Amino acid sequence: MAGANVQQYLFDRIKELVPTDKSLVAAVSEVLHISEDSSYRRIRGETPLVLDEIKELCQHYHLSLDQLLQINNHSTLFETIRIHNEDYTFETFLNDIIKRLAIVNKSEEKHLYYLTKDIPLFYHFLMKPLFAFRYFFWMKSILQHPEFTHRQFSIDCLPPGVEEAGKKILELYNQIPSTEIWNTECINSVIVQIEYYREVGFISSRSLLDQIYSAVEQTIDHLQLQAELGKKMLTNENPAHKPELFAFFYNRITLGDNTILARTNQGSITFLNFEILNYMFTSDVNFCNDTYNGLNNLMRRSTMISQASEKQRSIFFNILRSKVQERKKNL
Repeated sequence: MAGANVQQYLFDRIKELVPTDKSLVAAVSEVLHISEDSSYRRIRGETPLVLDEIKELCQHYHLSLDQLLQINNHSTLFETIRIHNEDYTFETFLNDIIKRLAIVNKSEEKHLYYLTKDIPLFYHFLMKPLFAFRYFFWMKSILQHPEFTHRQFSIDCLPPGVEEAGKKILELYNQIPSTEIWNTECINSVIVQIEYYREVGFISSRSLLDQIYSAVEQTIDHLQLQAELGKKMLTNENPAHKPELFAFFYNRITLGDNTILARTNQGSITFLNFEILNYMFTSDVNFCNDTYNGLNNLMRRSTMISQASEKQRSIFFNILRSKVQERKKNL
């Protein structure tokens, strides 16, 4: 890639990431600590960027310098996101997801692919009792937040800001054309967590258990409706007014992992989940293409149960329901 093209490509990518209320000139000026006139000359290509400036811009906007310079090697550069109770809170984590989804959503061409081994993160925000339980589990057992050390579970453990961010994430996700690849084991982790918290006494009443399990069942019902219609919507929305943006695959081959691939006309990003909540991501072209090809290969060996295959769709969702109902019988 020639020098001028590298510079143009970099500013094209940055333009996609700049908030809508700020100009590209102002954003570059702020990051590089230069005047807006100097910023404008660099954007127009009249003044070449020096390597330190390229590095500064790439770091600020989480762009891959390897990809920018088209360095051809067998390494892939990832950026990791880890939640810390003080430096990078769970609410910050959710707000960053909102920003990433907003960037994808404003692209002319976009599609999200989600290979999951759990209930996808987005659907935890659909029903408040399930969202509250998962938030409590994340805070207490995963992040070990000191405020949750001696707490019992309650629905009102969910802070208003976190609840609002979850709703916004789901609303944005519902606007983006998506393909999800599920396995019947995807429901297992939430059931195991509910049962563990019941056994150790963190869920103190039968009423709370019923609310959590009912929320899981309602989530399954909602997902089945989405798969039947090929549409994504909130529980209070009329599906007749929603476009067909949703494909759902029943994968019997492998449990897989939690992988999200965002493809737009500006490029692709792959997100890989680790340690329950944390994730890493890359926009490396070769890695994203390999991920896309791997997902397509898996889809060819899976059964598409959205808008078709009514029998297979019923079998899949009935298996999920039966796992929840079996646990409820044993209470």
